[in-house]
Amino acid sequence: MKKTLVLLLVFAGLISCKQNDRFKISGTVKDADGGMLYFEHSGLLKTTVLDSAKLGADGGFSFKSERPEYPDFYRLRLNGKVITFAVDSCEEIQFAAKEKNFATDYTVTGSLTSAQIQKLRISLMNIQQKADELNSDMGSDVRNARIAEIKNAIQVHKEMAGKLILENPRSAAAYFAIYQKVNDAFLFSPYVKADKPYCAAVATSYNTFMPEYDRTKNLYSLVMDAIRSERKAKADQVWDDVLQKVGKGYIDIDLKDNKNVSHKLSALEGKVVLIDFSSYAADGMVDYTFALRELYNKYHGRGFEIYQVSVDDNKLLWEQSVQNIPWICVRDEDGTGAARLYNVSSIPTTFLLDKKGNIISRSPGFEELAKLIEKSL
Repeated sequence: MKKTLVLLLVFAGLISCKQNDRFKISGTVKDADGGMLYFEHSGLLKTTVLDSAKLGADGGFSFKSERPEYPDFYRLRLNGKVITFAVDSCEEIQFAAKEKNFATDYTVTGSLTSAQIQKLRISLMNIQQKADELNSDMGSDVRNARIAEIKNAIQVHKEMAGKLILENPRSAAAYFAIYQKVNDAFLFSPYVKADKPYCAAVATSYNTFMPEYDRTKNLYSLVMDAIRSERKAKADQVWDDVLQKVGKGYIDIDLKDNKNVSHKLSALEGKVVLIDFSSYAADGMVDYTFALRELYNKYHGRGFEIYQVSVDDNKLLWEQSVQNIPWICVRDEDGTGAARLYNVSSIPTTFLLDKKGNIISRSPGFEELAKLIEKSL
């Protein structure tokens, strides 16, 4: 009898949902009299405004829209601040918010998934705020302490998000968690061994239940590529690179010279540094090296240094070529690591750093480079 009653209730719900193929978003926003509230769809490639309302003294609003074929993401936007939520049925979702701290200080009912997304967003915003506070004027001890704090916060966040993902990898909240970023770096990556199970769980679940969904195809393709390529990126190293870049303008490099001695780019802070990605096997390298030597001889005594990263495949050729090079010359053994981090697509490519480690120019001509070095010393 109980089973029959449950089935009838489920059947009734399905019939109701089929007859009413729209969902409703409503609620109130306090202290926002006269403000324009926008209701938007967050698509895979673009965000589209669906409706808007001018809020009155009571802050009440109500929007309706067609139920999406698959679970999808929507936004409420007020004065540049955004609430992100998900819709996966013909549900009714209610929000109670305030104009101040609109994006975080709100309650949502009628959608467990949207409440989970709120939790994920607040956690990530706190991490992003800590990252934004890093700057080049911090002392090394303070900076290292802040970075350690951020890395710990990231770990706590990922543990929370990972648990949510494995509880229901089919949910929109699980998908949302996979694509969260800090400073444009994904917290979960299918190319990182420790993250791959979470990405794979969501991709497999979506592909099983929603194979034709554009978000499914995008994520599943990404995870399958990671599995095929079997890249061995390390999560900790990725975050070291990202966090070292924040507030400095460069990503630290630690590579070995032809005598197997390690050289860290960060050890040169306080000097004007030219990072040079080049290859001694490339055409025109002899003339290029003479031009670098002229700069080095002219400015090295005043605090100028060259940190040259070779992408030569031929190690023996490189070792022979750099025997008499006076500046720091290291080799990226796989030929893509440091160059990929700096988005180098052609050689030679150079980056000029000021004394604080800020990138002030990318690949200027030698005449312009000399002027910039002179100005920065």
